[in-house]
Amino acid sequence: MADHNFLHRIFGSAEQRIFRKNLRNLLGFRPRNFSVYELALTHRSLKEPIDQNNERLEFLGDAILSSLVAEYLFKRYPYKEEGFLTEMRSKMVNRQQLNDIALRMGLNKIAIFNRSDGALRNSQIFGNTLEALVGAIYLDQGYTYTDKWVLRNLIQPHLSMDDLESIDLNLKNKLYGWVNRQGKTLEFVTLHEKLERGRRLFTIAAVIDGEPISEGKGYNKKDASHIAAEAAIHKLGIE
Repeated sequence: MADHNFLHRIFGSAEQRIFRKNLRNLLGFRPRNFSVYELALTHRSLKEPIDQNNERLEFLGDAILSSLVAEYLFKRYPYKEEGFLTEMRSKMVNRQQLNDIALRMGLNKIAIFNRSDGALRNSQIFGNTLEALVGAIYLDQGYTYTDKWVLRNLIQPHLSMDDLESIDLNLKNKLYGWVNRQGKTLEFVTLHEKLERGRRLFTIAAVIDGEPISEGKGYNKKDASHIAAEAAIHKLGIE
């Protein structure tokens, strides 16, 4: 599955030992198969020639994480309807949220990417790397262990359900309401649409009176618009 020798080409033996120690500290357990985690942390921007990167594991981890969060919400809110559960899942696993969690975890410190590219340091590749890491844990430890790990390391320390519930369930409507009161116009414009790892990635802007205010990225237009609306509300200071 992985190029078992690529870390030897990147790191010396001492550096590799440090890398694996830092990985164990971040995970909270000793991996059975280090190579799958090394692959999960390897971004395609790396200058060194490698056979594979973490995109396939990101695809798997995205599906596993979405399933685990859906099950968590289903059990936590036994009387809530589908719309509420869908909105909560979107708040928990959207691209910006996962990137913020990855940074708080320190995943950017051990990720293997082109560190000379300054733009990558402020990008959302670390949220993608977190998804790949979940995929690696699933392959290495199985579904049940991954479920416990996600709860212990992602949901409990980084996602307050009370705070997420208090966020307006339809931020687009909130933004539309503010715009209408100001006598302005609002539209959500698709700026880009491209294939990324076999999925369509949309970039959508919240545009007020013809001026782009914010952008959001997502694998469907609804999520991208939601993120753009949330960013616009924050930027405009709307209560």
